[in-house]
Amino acid sequence: MRIAMTYTRLRTEERLLLDAFENIGVDVTPVDIRGVVFDPMDQGEWSQYDAVIDRSLSLTNTLNSVRILEGYGIRCINPLSAILTCSDKLATTIALSNADVSTPRVRVATNAKSGLQAVEQLGYPAVIKPTVGSWGRLVARMNDQDAAEAILEHRETLGSASQNVFYIQEHIDKPGRDIRVFVVGGQPIAAIARSSDHWVTNTARGATAQGIELTDELRDLSIRAVMATGADIAAVDLLECPIQGLLVNELNHSMEFRNSIETTGVNIAEHVARHAAEIAEIHAQTRTQSPAAQLVHEAISS
Repeated sequence: MRIAMTYTRLRTEERLLLDAFENIGVDVTPVDIRGVVFDPMDQGEWSQYDAVIDRSLSLTNTLNSVRILEGYGIRCINPLSAILTCSDKLATTIALSNADVSTPRVRVATNAKSGLQAVEQLGYPAVIKPTVGSWGRLVARMNDQDAAEAILEHRETLGSASQNVFYIQEHIDKPGRDIRVFVVGGQPIAAIARSSDHWVTNTARGATAQGIELTDELRDLSIRAVMATGADIAAVDLLECPIQGLLVNELNHSMEFRNSIETTGVNIAEHVARHAAEIAEIHAQTRTQSPAAQLVHEAISS
């Protein structure tokens, strides 16, 4: 069994994963995806791998490389369908809604005029976000009509094509924190609360994190959220609404966890490595089966 790990920068998370794979005796080859030339019609050296775990910082690199690798028949962690859903806030909202998972109300518009109508439907304050993005970048709270008109006009005039999709979310009056649950192989393994004086509680924006207990409600919502996206491994971000209760806000398909190992006491990297190895082992076995046996195996698995 062999696994490749694609990356664009070897951060602490990727080094922790490589160490975890080594500790469990799994051969993993790190591959800087920026130096790869793919032939979509010939898998070449990629044929030696039973699975690929993607850890690229570039969503564009991730989407294109995983699309090609899956075309080769290589099992990717996470699958392309899950990455497409988790990386796009609108796709996430639709998936959660279709699965009856509690999530904040959202309106979507395609120009500033209808964007203002969307804000007014939700009421002030409201939050505008890019559908694709991370670390709290370009997230803004619109407290009144003047702020909404200014922000929407700026997005329409100065933004890229993607910024002209106005994804408007109701503002949740959370208690100065949000919650992140790490889910591996469909099972929640750890949870943290991220606290800040600022209403945006991303650690990239200065929030502090501490480990918290995984309650039954957190477990249930997180499991159902990940099932809705089809992810093997994901971080589920939840908001505590004083009126609606727990709401799933977003999912991260390529989660950062360097600061959460010590705060939770859970070796997240080892959980990820062991689950990736299990996926690779199963895929290696099915690749050696006859086509008929593979169909039987897939039918049983589903």
